[in-house]
Amino acid sequence: MHHKHLQTRLDSGIATLGLDLPREAPQRLLDYLQLLQRWNGAYNLTAVRDPEQMVTRHLLDSLSVVPYVRGTRLADLGSGAGLPGIVLAIAMPDLGVTLVDTNGKKARFQREVVRALKLDNVRVVHGRVEDIDGDFDCITARAFASLPDMLAWGGHLLAGDGRWLAMKGRRPDDELNALPPDFRLLEEHPLVVPGLDAERHLLVLARTGAA
Repeated sequence: MHHKHLQTRLDSGIATLGLDLPREAPQRLLDYLQLLQRWNGAYNLTAVRDPEQMVTRHLLDSLSVVPYVRGTRLADLGSGAGLPGIVLAIAMPDLGVTLVDTNGKKARFQREVVRALKLDNVRVVHGRVEDIDGDFDCITARAFASLPDMLAWGGHLLAGDGRWLAMKGRRPDDELNALPPDFRLLEEHPLVVPGLDAERHLLVLARTGAA
Protein backbone atom coordinates (compact mmCIF):
# COMPACT_ATOMS: atom_id res chain seq x y z
CA MET A 1 0.00 0.00 0.00
CA HIS A 2 1.70 3.19 -1.19
CA HIS A 3 1.20 5.16 1.96
CA LYS A 4 2.50 8.46 0.64
CA HIS A 5 0.24 8.26 -2.37
CA LEU A 6 -2.85 7.60 -0.26
CA GLN A 7 -1.90 10.40 2.08
CA THR A 8 -1.68 12.85 -0.82
CA ARG A 9 -5.05 11.72 -2.12
CA LEU A 10 -6.62 12.07 1.30
CA ASP A 11 -5.06 15.45 2.06
CA SER A 12 -6.09 16.90 -1.28
CA GLY A 13 -9.63 15.54 -0.83
CA ILE A 14 -9.91 17.09 2.63
CA ALA A 15 -8.70 20.41 1.20
CA THR A 16 -11.23 20.22 -1.66
CA LEU A 17 -14.02 19.55 0.84
CA GLY A 18 -12.84 22.66 2.73
CA LEU A 19 -12.62 20.81 6.04
CA ASP A 20 -10.52 21.90 8.97
CA LEU A 21 -9.79 18.63 10.77
CA PRO A 22 -7.78 17.98 13.95
CA ARG A 23 -4.07 17.69 13.19
CA GLU A 24 -3.87 13.96 13.87
CA ALA A 25 -7.06 13.07 11.96
CA PRO A 26 -5.57 12.31 8.51
CA GLN A 27 -3.05 9.86 9.96
CA ARG A 28 -5.72 8.16 12.05
CA LEU A 29 -7.94 7.86 9.00
CA LEU A 30 -5.12 6.12 7.15
CA ASP A 31 -4.52 3.84 10.16
CA TYR A 32 -8.21 2.95 10.04
CA LEU A 33 -7.92 2.20 6.33
CA GLN A 34 -4.99 -0.10 7.01
CA LEU A 35 -7.01 -2.05 9.57
CA LEU A 36 -9.91 -2.22 7.15
CA GLN A 37 -7.65 -3.68 4.49
CA ARG A 38 -6.07 -6.13 6.87
CA TRP A 39 -9.41 -7.45 8.16
CA ASN A 40 -11.25 -7.29 4.85
CA GLY A 41 -9.84 -10.53 3.46
CA ALA A 42 -11.17 -12.65 6.32
CA TYR A 43 -14.21 -10.58 7.28
CA ASN A 44 -15.45 -9.30 3.93
CA LEU A 45 -16.26 -5.84 5.30
CA THR A 46 -16.34 -3.99 2.01
CA ALA A 47 -16.49 -4.84 -1.67
CA VAL A 48 -13.99 -2.06 -2.37
CA ARG A 49 -10.54 -3.69 -2.50
CA ASP A 50 -8.32 -0.99 -3.93
CA PRO A 51 -6.85 1.30 -1.22
CA GLU A 52 -7.07 4.38 -3.47
CA GLN A 53 -10.73 3.67 -4.07
CA MET A 54 -11.17 3.19 -0.33
CA VAL A 55 -9.82 6.69 0.29
CA THR A 56 -12.38 8.13 -2.11
CA ARG A 57 -15.40 5.92 -1.59
CA HIS A 58 -15.09 5.41 2.16
CA LEU A 59 -13.06 8.20 3.76
CA LEU A 60 -13.91 11.18 1.55
CA ASP A 61 -17.50 10.06 1.01
CA SER A 62 -17.99 9.92 4.79
CA LEU A 63 -16.15 13.20 5.39
CA SER A 64 -18.44 14.98 2.91
CA VAL A 65 -21.22 15.01 5.55
CA VAL A 66 -19.12 16.59 8.33
CA PRO A 67 -20.56 20.08 7.70
CA TYR A 68 -24.09 18.77 8.30
CA VAL A 69 -23.49 17.00 11.60
CA ARG A 70 -24.96 18.81 14.59
CA GLY A 71 -25.22 18.22 18.31
CA THR A 72 -23.00 16.03 20.46
CA ARG A 73 -24.46 12.53 20.07
CA LEU A 74 -24.55 10.65 16.81
CA ALA A 75 -25.75 7.12 16.03
CA ASP A 76 -24.59 5.36 12.88
CA LEU A 77 -27.11 2.65 11.98
CA GLY A 78 -26.05 -0.41 10.04
CA SER A 79 -22.54 0.93 10.41
CA GLY A 80 -20.88 -2.06 8.75
CA ALA A 81 -17.17 -1.38 8.53
CA GLY A 82 -17.77 1.83 10.53
CA LEU A 83 -18.89 4.10 7.72
CA PRO A 84 -19.48 6.93 8.14
CA GLY A 85 -19.44 6.62 11.96
CA ILE A 86 -15.76 5.90 12.61
CA VAL A 87 -14.66 8.49 10.06
CA LEU A 88 -16.89 11.13 11.68
CA ALA A 89 -15.61 10.18 15.14
CA ILE A 90 -12.01 10.71 13.99
CA ALA A 91 -12.88 13.97 12.24
CA MET A 92 -14.91 15.29 15.19
CA PRO A 93 -13.37 14.09 18.48
CA ASP A 94 -15.95 16.01 20.57
CA LEU A 95 -18.77 13.99 19.03
CA GLY A 96 -19.99 10.92 20.90
CA VAL A 97 -20.57 8.24 18.27
CA THR A 98 -22.56 5.02 18.69
CA LEU A 99 -22.11 2.37 16.00
CA VAL A 100 -24.95 -0.11 15.57
CA ASP A 101 -24.77 -3.32 13.56
CA THR A 102 -26.37 -6.77 13.79
CA ASN A 103 -23.40 -8.48 12.16
CA GLY A 104 -21.04 -9.97 14.75
CA LYS A 105 -17.96 -9.83 12.54
CA LYS A 106 -18.53 -6.18 11.74
CA ALA A 107 -19.09 -5.30 15.40
CA ARG A 108 -15.86 -7.14 16.26
CA PHE A 109 -13.97 -5.20 13.63
CA GLN A 110 -15.44 -1.93 14.90
CA ARG A 111 -14.31 -2.77 18.45
CA GLU A 112 -10.83 -3.54 17.19
CA VAL A 113 -10.64 -0.14 15.45
CA VAL A 114 -11.83 1.61 18.62
CA ARG A 115 -9.16 -0.22 20.64
CA ALA A 116 -6.30 0.18 18.16
CA LEU A 117 -6.96 3.88 17.46
CA LYS A 118 -7.98 4.65 21.07
CA LEU A 119 -11.25 6.22 19.96
CA ASP A 120 -12.71 6.93 23.37
CA ASN A 121 -15.64 8.84 21.81
CA VAL A 122 -17.00 5.70 20.11
CA ARG A 123 -19.09 2.88 21.48
CA VAL A 124 -20.10 -0.22 19.56
CA VAL A 125 -23.53 -1.77 19.95
CA HIS A 126 -23.97 -5.22 18.47
CA GLY A 127 -27.70 -5.57 17.98
CA ARG A 128 -30.78 -4.66 16.00
CA VAL A 129 -31.63 -1.02 15.47
CA GLU A 130 -35.20 -1.54 16.68
CA ASP A 131 -34.02 -3.00 20.01
CA ILE A 132 -31.83 -0.06 20.95
CA ASP A 133 -32.72 2.86 23.17
CA GLY A 134 -31.27 6.31 23.06
CA ASP A 135 -31.75 9.88 22.13
CA PHE A 136 -29.44 11.12 19.40
CA ASP A 137 -28.97 14.60 17.92
CA CYS A 138 -27.88 13.09 14.65
CA ILE A 139 -28.42 9.76 12.94
CA THR A 140 -26.48 8.61 9.92
CA ALA A 141 -27.17 5.59 7.78
CA ARG A 142 -25.26 4.87 4.63
CA ALA A 143 -26.69 2.50 2.03
CA PHE A 144 -28.75 0.69 4.64
CA ALA A 145 -32.33 -0.17 3.60
CA SER A 146 -34.88 2.28 2.24
CA LEU A 147 -35.74 5.51 4.08
CA PRO A 148 -39.25 4.40 5.15
CA ASP A 149 -37.81 1.14 6.55
CA MET A 150 -34.92 2.87 8.29
CA LEU A 151 -37.23 5.38 9.93
CA ALA A 152 -39.63 2.62 10.96
CA TRP A 153 -36.79 0.72 12.66
CA GLY A 154 -34.68 3.58 13.97
CA GLY A 155 -36.90 6.66 14.06
CA HIS A 156 -37.41 6.33 17.83
CA LEU A 157 -33.69 7.06 18.34
CA LEU A 158 -33.87 10.58 16.93
CA ALA A 159 -34.11 13.40 19.48
CA GLY A 160 -37.05 15.79 19.12
CA ASP A 161 -35.00 18.40 17.32
CA GLY A 162 -32.54 15.89 15.86
CA ARG A 163 -31.45 15.47 12.27
CA TRP A 164 -31.45 12.29 10.25
CA LEU A 165 -28.69 12.38 7.63
CA ALA A 166 -29.48 9.91 4.85
CA MET A 167 -26.65 9.40 2.38
CA LYS A 168 -27.96 8.26 -0.96
CA GLY A 169 -26.91 7.96 -4.57
CA ARG A 170 -29.49 9.56 -6.79
CA ARG A 171 -32.49 11.29 -5.23
CA PRO A 172 -34.84 8.47 -4.16
CA ASP A 173 -38.17 10.08 -5.07
CA ASP A 174 -40.24 6.99 -4.34
CA GLU A 175 -38.69 6.67 -0.86
CA LEU A 176 -39.30 10.34 -0.12
CA ASN A 177 -42.95 9.96 -1.16
CA ALA A 178 -43.31 7.10 1.31
CA LEU A 179 -41.89 8.82 4.40
CA PRO A 180 -43.82 8.09 7.58
CA PRO A 181 -46.04 11.07 8.50
CA ASP A 182 -43.98 11.97 11.57
CA PHE A 183 -40.89 12.75 9.47
CA ARG A 184 -40.30 15.32 6.77
CA LEU A 185 -37.55 16.27 4.36
CA LEU A 186 -35.91 19.39 5.74
CA GLU A 187 -33.04 19.97 3.31
CA GLU A 188 -31.26 18.21 0.53
CA HIS A 189 -27.70 18.71 -0.58
CA PRO A 190 -25.83 17.30 -3.54
CA LEU A 191 -22.57 15.91 -2.15
CA VAL A 192 -19.53 16.39 -4.31
CA VAL A 193 -17.01 13.76 -3.27
CA PRO A 194 -13.52 14.52 -4.63
CA GLY A 195 -12.48 11.84 -7.11
CA LEU A 196 -15.90 10.17 -7.14
CA ASP A 197 -17.66 10.25 -10.47
CA ALA A 198 -21.09 9.34 -9.15
CA GLU A 199 -24.17 11.15 -8.01
CA ARG A 200 -24.41 11.51 -4.22
CA HIS A 201 -27.20 13.12 -2.25
CA LEU A 202 -27.57 13.99 1.37
CA LEU A 203 -31.15 14.14 2.60
CA VAL A 204 -31.67 15.85 5.93
CA LEU A 205 -34.83 14.68 7.66
CA ALA A 206 -36.43 16.01 10.82
CA ARG A 207 -39.47 15.21 12.95
CA THR A 208 -42.58 16.78 11.46
CA GLY A 209 -43.24 18.95 14.52
CA ALA A 210 -39.64 20.10 14.95
CA ALA A 211 -38.46 23.52 13.86
